[in-house]
Amino acid sequence: MIYIYNDYGGTHTTSLAAAYHLKQITQSERKLTTEEILNVKFFNKLTKNDFGKIIFHGIDENGDSVYTIGRKSSKLVVPALRDLSLLLESKHHFEEKIIFSNTSPTVPILMSIGGFFSRGLKIDFIGVPLLVMGAKQCCGNIFRLVENTKQIGKSPNEEQVIILANEVYK
Repeated sequence: MIYIYNDYGGTHTTSLAAAYHLKQITQSERKLTTEEILNVKFFNKLTKNDFGKIIFHGIDENGDSVYTIGRKSSKLVVPALRDLSLLLESKHHFEEKIIFSNTSPTVPILMSIGGFFSRGLKIDFIGVPLLVMGAKQCCGNIFRLVENTKQIGKSPNEEQVIILANEVYK
């Protein structure tokens, strides 16, 4: 199975989701510390050159691969990847189940503003504290989103590619 967490930038909530999924940060709904947040691999480290790249984060306890992608505002990226996956399945007998899980509904306004200052304007002394505050606000929602994503992955489902919009986390 392949899990791909996706959102606008691919460097904040997706990185936290991948870290929760891989148990690189404590699996609970408690608030994360500033140090835990800033030590998450790829958190606030990706640039505009990384948009659209599928980034490998690791293998989970079940042997499943975990990736992230920043899709910008394009609503076409995930459906195109779904179609490509189905094409590979039909033409080349690719039989890996793929789950695309949207982390955008977990993003609080502080994280959006912090990301704009830090990644967009390169003003980290304003952006990073806002990102950390935003991450502390939404870490419980991200944890629940990851747990739900993993449950769906484990459930018997005949679909080879599953797209989770995760609107419930708004």
